[in-house]
Amino acid sequence: MKAALPLSVIFIVLCISFAKCSRILAIFPYVGKSHHDTFGPYVKQLAARGHEVVMVSHFPEDPPFPNLTDISIQGSVALPPVEPLSFQNLQSRGILKNIFFFRELAQIHCESILPLPQVQQLRNQTFDLIIVEQFNTECFLPLVHGFDTPFVFFSTTMLVPWSNERTGNPDNPSYIPNLFSSYNDRMNFLERLDNTFQTLLFAWILYPIFSNRPGRFTAEKYLQVSFPPLDEIAKRGSLVLVNTHYTINRPRPLVPAVIEIGGIHIPKSTKNLLKDIDDFLNGAEHGAIYFCMGSMIRAETLPADKRDAFLQAFAELPQRVLWKWENDSLPGRPHNVKIAKWLPQFDVLNHPNIRVFMSHGGLLGTIEAVHVGVPMVGIPMYGDQNLNIKMVETAGMGVMLHYSDITKDNVLKALKTILDNSSYMENAKRTSRIFRDRPMSPMDTAIYWTEYVIRHRGAPHLRTAGADLPLYQYLLLDVIAVLLAGVLAVLFIIYFILKKFVAFVRGGAKTTSKSKKQQ
Repeated sequence: MKAALPLSVIFIVLCISFAKCSRILAIFPYVGKSHHDTFGPYVKQLAARGHEVVMVSHFPEDPPFPNLTDISIQGSVALPPVEPLSFQNLQSRGILKNIFFFRELAQIHCESILPLPQVQQLRNQTFDLIIVEQFNTECFLPLVHGFDTPFVFFSTTMLVPWSNERTGNPDNPSYIPNLFSSYNDRMNFLERLDNTFQTLLFAWILYPIFSNRPGRFTAEKYLQVSFPPLDEIAKRGSLVLVNTHYTINRPRPLVPAVIEIGGIHIPKSTKNLLKDIDDFLNGAEHGAIYFCMGSMIRAETLPADKRDAFLQAFAELPQRVLWKWENDSLPGRPHNVKIAKWLPQFDVLNHPNIRVFMSHGGLLGTIEAVHVGVPMVGIPMYGDQNLNIKMVETAGMGVMLHYSDITKDNVLKALKTILDNSSYMENAKRTSRIFRDRPMSPMDTAIYWTEYVIRHRGAPHLRTAGADLPLYQYLLLDVIAVLLAGVLAVLFIIYFILKKFVAFVRGGAKTTSKSKKQQ
């Protein structure tokens, strides 16, 4: 019987197979679990390919993953910003409160993580590549600046408004909705006006003032070094891996430095459901509805009137309802509703009896619904959720139900719209086929381009010259000004000539008139 090869030998073989084993630093400072669910499989895949990966995150692997060293920052971020959100506090936030909430969240991450000894010690190490999460702060970019190392951004969301400038990626608000809007790619005049205002506001005013500037001050305080403005460091990034796909987020132009990897978190296979859940869904003669508001919002915080509206609507349906409910009991629960504190969402969505997915419209859940081909009733609450549900609605595979409109009748109307109209399921299956039809899987795409940057020791050749142009040149304002000046000059010359011509004609007419009178 042959002895098993030790892990060290396996990694050496992998290194030879892939030409080079590289040392990679991955910095994922945001504390959200859904963000880890996106980048976690990617980082582990890099390690599985033989790369030595050092990962800074709040979610260390347990048990440890081979070739992956966790620099745990678990528990470092103060608790208030990461407590599960309630429906009430989300509804009390307007746009200004949301701006200051995200600013506070970013600043707390910077203040809590940068001074940690395990983070500071990274500056004394060497790496072949650095991967940085792109989200609500750039205060960790000075760590990158200290290395003569190429780096890439990993965006767990769609492209944020301030990310396009660094790669020269086109961001035309006439048909590209920004992350915080609720528009699709076909907007009327007022929607285009509002979308343009929001895009410019976030990209050119709010983010630089409320995130970048304090982030830089915080980094200088803890790193004790001087460095260029954060946006200048960001422009050195080789590429951006972004968690989108045109089937969901609609087609838009992307420069070579922006790579879509939407669906990277989706596993290759499903797992068996727990017996009680499987039996409940198998017994759904008329199909089942899966209801989940994500990992950050606790369904039990629903006000009593909203909760009762759902329960009364569910009681009138022949379908069974599987509801992620974080409490032990649900007052007034009808016989066709089953609750569970936690559910394996992707496995549930893959059950053949699931007819509708009721959700807050988080990006990962939306991508999973598209991948599987399940229509959605979306109840967006914050962040990018309005946009995600709007895109699903545009694809003809979902409807939006605003939180303020939740009543028994409106819940029934939304569900019956999908249940009684087969086109929603047909569109969901068609969108799923398009989403899956790619030359490479999202994971293979991300790995290829990551190793591409390593092979070429950076990829500045993927950036367009537009990334380095001043705004007035990028928008051709100087050219437009010259053209307008030219047009005005021509009009003035024509006016001057016509004026002289008219004066000449009038002068000639007067001379002729005088000569006739003299005769």
